[in-house]
Amino acid sequence: MKLALYYIYLFLIAIPLLLTITILAAGITIIGSALGGGRFFGYWPGSIWGRLFCIISLVRVKVYGRENISRGQSYVFVANHQGAYDIFSIYGYLGHNFRWMMKKSLERIPLVGYSCKVSGHIFVDNSSPSAVKATMEAAERRLAGGMSVVVFPEGSRTLDGRMHTFRRGAFSLAVEFGLPVVPITIDGAYTILRRGSFLPRPGRITLTIHKPIEAPEGGRHELADLMDKSYKAIASAL
Repeated sequence: MKLALYYIYLFLIAIPLLLTITILAAGITIIGSALGGGRFFGYWPGSIWGRLFCIISLVRVKVYGRENISRGQSYVFVANHQGAYDIFSIYGYLGHNFRWMMKKSLERIPLVGYSCKVSGHIFVDNSSPSAVKATMEAAERRLAGGMSVVVFPEGSRTLDGRMHTFRRGAFSLAVEFGLPVVPITIDGAYTILRRGSFLPRPGRITLTIHKPIEAPEGGRHELADLMDKSYKAIASAL
């Protein structure tokens, strides 16, 4: 009965409201970025959009460990990927300016894809070696400018709720720039809107921001060790 009432609310109120908010957030991002405010407008409209998406969907988000990150520091954030609400929860509740590294297919989403492009988010293109190189160069430019990036190193949303093998791309960036890697555990998003589902359920998501994994003093990260530490940190809060 409660779920039936939720879906009535979803179709009559939440979905029309979320569509309106999405259009407004994308429009503001495009205009603000075109006027030269990409650093601000590439994050804050999306952050407000992500938070409202959760609130209106009746999804509560609890954050632990925000004290582990500093506002002015550049990081490579890596998180497990349980479902679509991973995006809304991180965007809305991380509290740190960043750019996404996202699948290139998302560039085709009307209005939203274009707003992400003009505001400096990074589309990952694995279609050829030259495309991969261009992706990494775009990420390097963002990091060199003091920006942080958020990556789902599994590459796609889990099909079974379990965390799967990490890809090395994001970690290679951290090695190259000597940047701290911050693992983020997302727990609860799989039950709210898993891959293959179209309608969310109300629920709760927990974000755990772990302590940064710093490069050794006077040295560089060791790639395999960095990936292993990140995986274990994320798994520890699931």
